[in-house]
Formats: sequence, structure tokens, C-alpha cells
Amino acid sequence: MKKTWFISGASSGLGREMTRQLLARGDVVIGTARREGALTDLKQDHGDSLHVLKLELTDTESIRAAIDKGFSLGTIDVVVSNAGYGLVGAAEELTDTQIDQQIATNLVGSIQLIRAALPHLRAQGGGRILQVSSEGGQIAYPNFSLYHATKWGIEGFIEAVSQEVASFGIDFIIAEPGPTVTNFRNGCVVAEPMAVYGDTPAGDVRRAISSGAFVLAGDAARTAAAMIAAADETIPALRLALGSSAFNSISKALGQRLASVEGQREIAYSADRSGV
Repeated sequence: MKKTWFISGASSGLGREMTRQLLARGDVVIGTARREGALTDLKQDHGDSLHVLKLELTDTESIRAAIDKGFSLGTIDVVVSNAGYGLVGAAEELTDTQIDQQIATNLVGSIQLIRAALPHLRAQGGGRILQVSSEGGQIAYPNFSLYHATKWGIEGFIEAVSQEVASFGIDFIIAEPGPTVTNFRNGCVVAEPMAVYGDTPAGDVRRAISSGAFVLAGDAARTAAAMIAAADETIPALRLALGSSAFNSISKALGQRLASVEGQREIAYSADRSGV
């Protein structure tokens, strides 16, 4: 059955690949972009099946206007919160402006997009929100501290909101791709390096990225196809690890955290009030 999708950041990366695949199978896409003409080629090929809206993720009024316009066109089955970028640098290397912009875009922007969509989804009797996160929503690399802060933050937000709106027929998918071959790297903002971090794990990661040694095992087309397939399921899992890197890294991190907390049982229970 034909579906209608709202996709933020539809002009590049996984958002564009999802848009391309969905249009090819006959679905309708309401795609947003910051730049005029960024989706002209797909619009020419697919006509009225693609609606293009301008959206600036750091402008809450722009988000609400785009969401309102999208839902004015009819029922939307899946809202895909995809837009965002990476900020690379040790925490001490980052400027205040870089930090503010990263949080405003990846975290606050995603939160406001979801908040704007919820009343429309309630009014139409339900729907699904797919948040594009990252394996970096459950694990962490040095040199990506603020990026991880936004991804861990949006995942915590969705954990709570998914419980708040489940009775309205609204559910969520958090997609967690590992490093994937897209134009994500080109869109990253890189902090000015400090020499003191040269021989640290942060420096190691910086060199791995610049030299190409940082392995990108994920395939964009396959990753997008997996997200679409998950969104098509009747009852999908809340979290979707995508790629061998994500699966292995997340599994390892969760195992280590579980082992750590299980070893703290005695001291954890000791903090309770007596007689409770």
C-alpha cells in the first residue's frame, strides 16, 4: 500500500537515499532541505510524488511551518527525523559556538521536529516516527564528545516520549547506523587541533579520519533499505542497529555495562532506606 513519508534532510546522505528508494517504489515523499534546488533532479523524475519544503533545523518556527505544511497535504504515515551533522574534536578544542550549533541542530532541532509532529499524528489517529541516530547513541569514540552528547540525548528523549504517546497509536524507531559511506564526513565541522592532544586517543581518531584508516563498512543504499523495511513492519523494534560495526560495538558496550552494574548489586542496595 502506498505510504506518505516526511523526511528532514532529504537532500543528502541517508535522507536522500531513503527518498530515492521510496519514490522508486511509488510512495509519496515530503522532503525538506535547507538549500533551494537541492532536490530538483528527483522532483523532475517523480513530479507530484515529491513535495519539497524548506526547513532550517535551528529555527523552531521553520520546523513547525514545514511540519504544518506537510500534514496539510494529507495523512503522513512515517516522519523521518534525519537532518544533522558531525562535530569533530576533543571537548577542550571545541568553541562555544560550535557546541551551541551542534546541540541546536542535532538535539534541540530533532526534539522540536518530533514535538511539532505529535499533535498531527494524534489528530490522524497515529503514525510512526523514525529517528536517525547512530551507533554513537550507545557507544562513544574520543573526538566526538558533542556529537555523542546529541545522539545519547535524543535517544533518551525518545525512550520517554515513546511511552507518553503509545496509547495514541504513535510509535518510534531509533535507527543506529555504524560508519557508512555517505557525504557525512564532508559535512563535518572540525575543531582547530591542540598540540597537547596529538598523542592521545583523540589524536589517534583524528589521524584515522584524515588518513582514511577509519573504516566505513556501511553501505548507504542497504542501510536506507533496512530503515524502510523496519518502518514497514507492523511492530518494529524500538532500536535498530545497522551494519556490523554497530551490531558488534553496541553488543560489546551493553555487555560491559551490564557486567559492571551487576557487580554493584551490594552497594546499590545499601543506598536504600531501611525497611523499604
